Amino acid sequence: MSVQTWTWILVGITFALYFGIAIWARAGSTKDFYVAGGGVSPLANGMATAADWMSAASFISMAGIISFTGYDGSVYLMGWTGGYVLLALLLAPYLRKFGKFTVPDFIGDRYYSNTARTVAVICALLVSFTYVAGQMRGVGVVFSRFLEVDINLGVAIGMAIVLVFAFLGGMKGITYTQVAQYCVLIFAFMVPAFFISMQMTGNIIPQLGMGGSVEGGELLLDKLDRLHTELGFKEYTDGSKSPWDVFAITLALMVGTAGLPHVIVRFFTVPKVKDARKSAGLALLFIAILYTTAPAIAVFARTNLIETVRDTEYTEVPAWFKNWEDSGLIAWTDKNGDGKIQYVAGGAIEGKKPIFNEARGTYGERTISNATDSANELYVDRDIMVLANPEIAKLPNWVIALVAAGGLAAALSTAAGLLLVISTSISHDLIKKQIKPDLSEKGELWAARIAILGAIIVAGYFGMNPPGFVAAVVALAFGLAAASFFPAIILGIFDKRMNKQGAIAGMIVGITLMLFYMIRYKTGLIGGFDPRPASEWWFGTSPEGFGTIAMLVNVVVSVVVSRMTPAPPQHVQEIVENIRIPSGAGEAHSH
Repeated sequence: MSVQTWTWILVGITFALYFGIAIWARAGSTKDFYVAGGGVSPLANGMATAADWMSAASFISMAGIISFTGYDGSVYLMGWTGGYVLLALLLAPYLRKFGKFTVPDFIGDRYYSNTARTVAVICALLVSFTYVAGQMRGVGVVFSRFLEVDINLGVAIGMAIVLVFAFLGGMKGITYTQVAQYCVLIFAFMVPAFFISMQMTGNIIPQLGMGGSVEGGELLLDKLDRLHTELGFKEYTDGSKSPWDVFAITLALMVGTAGLPHVIVRFFTVPKVKDARKSAGLALLFIAILYTTAPAIAVFARTNLIETVRDTEYTEVPAWFKNWEDSGLIAWTDKNGDGKIQYVAGGAIEGKKPIFNEARGTYGERTISNATDSANELYVDRDIMVLANPEIAKLPNWVIALVAAGGLAAALSTAAGLLLVISTSISHDLIKKQIKPDLSEKGELWAARIAILGAIIVAGYFGMNPPGFVAAVVALAFGLAAASFFPAIILGIFDKRMNKQGAIAGMIVGITLMLFYMIRYKTGLIGGFDPRPASEWWFGTSPEGFGTIAMLVNVVVSVVVSRMTPAPPQHVQEIVENIRIPSGAGEAHSH
């Protein structure tokens, strides 16, 4: 059977499963809608957390970035894994004991102020929208290639599907759907990894295969370094970022993780504090399976790509190359007229307008112009490496289709979790807690569902007009979370002198600074028409790493302002004391 037939079958089966679960787990109450009724087992919650956590950025884009940037891409691995540990150990149990559904709810109650709650809602929306744009883009990439539709139509299909999950079941539907999605995505990620590792190195375990040797006895990584230097790239195992920037990006990703609203909510879906700790440990194990495999997949994909296309006659390129060309995510132009693909270091892309290829009757998403000064003739979108990997390695068609199903599972599970955060921020923290306190439970559920609808439309727009590729967009969301939430949460738990004035000032300064830097250095909308060059970065910090500086500024502002203004009321100080006393077996008190 063809790849497309297999894709329809596997995507159809998995989606039928997700929809079945969403209908089975329909939410009847706001508690079901927000925290799945608080009755999820630690094992199910661990899998759901892992699926929520491993987004399209982890599944599709992370190995792609490592594949292209080599050593420099390791910041994503370290930051995202380390951040999860930080969240599980430092924040989750305390927030669980405090007994609040959402981060704005925690901030509103801990800082006894609706202004603080509103600022937190705005921050949650900014973070979630930036993040969900990356997921929608991932859905578009998968659909455009495997269902052979336009990338924007792919985003629209994804929007419709997520709407059904989130609309029907809320957190209850999403939790059990995510358990299924974790199983699909991990299977889809690992099967090709086993196959390719065996094929290239004779070792079925990818993590060991990456350090193994290939035909001829040469170590795989040495071979890749050699291929890189021959093509004029930096050695694959060598980094180009400064140690400070590596540190800044890693830390921003770590503390950004710890402030991510859609992951924190997961710790409220289990019955006890003890279960929250257990599910955090299990989730870390489930996440580690994918994260330790990603670097191996990156190495296999990069080696295979270079060996397949380098100096190949265009008329002889394999079918996968033409398939991806149709989606516009690979592009080639014959600059020197020899009919061969010259893949060397240097830019190949000029302009981003879709053009119609008369000979093939298809639209390419990007064009390559001869105006660029480098000899490089090939443009490859980083987001396709994981998806194209099984095709490049000539694996069976069902494996190729399985990866498509896995990519969709990863993107959709995270998108659903994020949309829930957006809707609860609006319905629970804005409408119920501030605008209309007497709103009935049914009214609140409807408000949440309408908010999801609005959120999906906005997310879809960003998915169709994305700033950069998936993992870079997601990295910026982590920077925003680091700059805004992390200090307010951590100081709220560990500093009882921290008051509302300090928290509000810190969050506003932190997120404003991060937004300014992001817009100036990523989009160039401020101070010039093009994104500012790296030579102008403050303290040599990239936009992805700037969350670290914005977070430190937030902490300083928060502490200074809180010490210059009155202490919080006595009852709030007592709550803060109480959060840190381990409750062990007891139920977390509900609000």
